Amino acid sequence: MPELPEVETTRRGIAPHLANATITGVTIREHRLRWPVAADMAKRLAGCTINSVNRRAKYLLLNTDSGTIIIHLGMSGTLRLVKNGTPPKKHDHVDIEIDSGRILRFNDPRRFGCLLWTGDHPLSHPLLSHLGPEPLSSAFTGHYLHTASTGRRIAIKPHLMNSSIVVGVGNIYASESLFRAGIHPKRAAGRIARKRMMRLTETIKLVLQESIHHGGTTLRDFYNGDGKPGYFSNELAVYNRQGEACIKCRQPIRQITLGQRSTFYCPTCQR
Repeated sequence: MPELPEVETTRRGIAPHLANATITGVTIREHRLRWPVAADMAKRLAGCTINSVNRRAKYLLLNTDSGTIIIHLGMSGTLRLVKNGTPPKKHDHVDIEIDSGRILRFNDPRRFGCLLWTGDHPLSHPLLSHLGPEPLSSAFTGHYLHTASTGRRIAIKPHLMNSSIVVGVGNIYASESLFRAGIHPKRAAGRIARKRMMRLTETIKLVLQESIHHGGTTLRDFYNGDGKPGYFSNELAVYNRQGEACIKCRQPIRQITLGQRSTFYCPTCQR
């Protein structure tokens, strides 16, 4: 599914085209997403001006002069800008038309994404109010992660994927960050020293920044706002490389299941 770098790549792709644009119409072909698209969504949005496009965790926030559109890409969703009049394809569920003659088109084959509206401050919305710090922010430090892990017996990998601890560190990037930090994914979060946590937060930031630079990771479904794939998949050291030689020690990469998610690691380099 799209993780933080993919969502941030999408945001950066669409933001220049949407900022200060006026919504001239909305077409909803399928209301049945993860949560139903409001029946009056088209009426609410018509005539609104989009002031900015922001991101919180894996949610995109289209801030208008009367409220905020909250979008989540779910398991397989994409947002693309197309020219007005471009025929919709299968799974093109929502079109947001803007005064430049373009359409922001939401495609979601599995319909696990969402498109919601709030007139309140978006960060007070129930989907966003409980979230932990952004991993690329100054709030996410080794000291913070060490404190948030004190006494926790849970393995460090699912701990990192808990959005109340830190947002946006999904399966791919947790595996890659732990490899670079030399930490075994099954090690208890509460048994990792502060110095190693500092190294881990640094590697998380670097891995995410590198993925954003490469346009995200395309394994199956992700394409950015221009319809282009992400190329960070070429940089993956352990994820989805079970049985292949470790890039450091040449021992085979192993795969296990943690928290019902596939996990990849090097048994020699990660302790």
